[in-house]
Amino acid sequence: MNAPWAVTAVPDIDLASTLQFVINATAGSSEAQAKRDVIAAALRSGGRRGDLLFCTPAELAGVAHQAAAKALAHRTAVVAVGGDGTLNTVAQAAHAAGCAMGVVPQGTFNYFARTHGIPVDPSEAVRLLLHAAPQPVQVAGVNDRVFLVNASLGLYPELLEDREAYKARFGRSRWVALVAACATLLRARRRLRLRIEMAGSVRDVQTLTLFVGNNRLQLQQFGAEPDDTLAGAPGDGSMAALVLRPIGMLSMIGLMLHGAMGRLGEAAGVERFEFQHMVVRPTLPQGRHGVKVAFDGEVMSMRAPLDFRVLGRPLYLLMPPRAGVGSGTRPRTERAAV
Repeated sequence: MNAPWAVTAVPDIDLASTLQFVINATAGSSEAQAKRDVIAAALRSGGRRGDLLFCTPAELAGVAHQAAAKALAHRTAVVAVGGDGTLNTVAQAAHAAGCAMGVVPQGTFNYFARTHGIPVDPSEAVRLLLHAAPQPVQVAGVNDRVFLVNASLGLYPELLEDREAYKARFGRSRWVALVAACATLLRARRRLRLRIEMAGSVRDVQTLTLFVGNNRLQLQQFGAEPDDTLAGAPGDGSMAALVLRPIGMLSMIGLMLHGAMGRLGEAAGVERFEFQHMVVRPTLPQGRHGVKVAFDGEVMSMRAPLDFRVLGRPLYLLMPPRAGVGSGTRPRTERAAV
């Protein structure tokens, strides 16, 4: 591995200790029942115990931090059950506490899980983590926020907000996500003026969006991997940045076609480069200090400047071994035991 972080002590896992499952679902709902049944069956089959902590999105961060603290104290792992936003929130807590983390993915694309060999089928994912060992994986940060897959500003946060609106109306599917993306791109007009400081150089750019990727699989599917200019690869030693220059309507349609074919890197106006640390200073209207940033499917306002970096400490993820790599809210808790 070429990751620039220093590998710290691997969290100890006691197989007799109770796993902490953080589940983004309202207790008592049909969705929660379905998730409980899958996890409980896999735990019984594997002879393990687990606390099932159901919570609403508003409770998620508090429940995740409580679960991570308990996991560290009892030599076990905190397990995120949900989509990209849930994984991100639990990763924040696990990384801060220094405990191991497991993943039961339930998102649309599941880039993080697929990159690290975690099955997208929930029952298979639970069975795998029961016998997996913690392995260090690279996490990235923008200011004080951890992200696993990507972070961005400009057009991409708008795309995510449109996608959520379309999903709420038409349901969750890749086709709905694609239609939402097309609608966002076709009305894209707003330009960002950014000063980018990186590796001793400073430059000013105008762009529709700045996309930062920490996941090689996603970049490969976009057809937007940068040339290898640093040791390692995005997600394992470096990150990748994509800058989309302002373009006209015909070029935007061409961009959409290239993206649909997984050849985004060949589209006009797309610049790609690798980095480990980058500071971005957007030009903001007078009196405004925040900028809208998307990370792992969530959108929030962050204070400028934006400091993107590969974090110096890894996240320890329960996953199959890789070649060459030895808030105060009370959660609704169920215990699945054998």
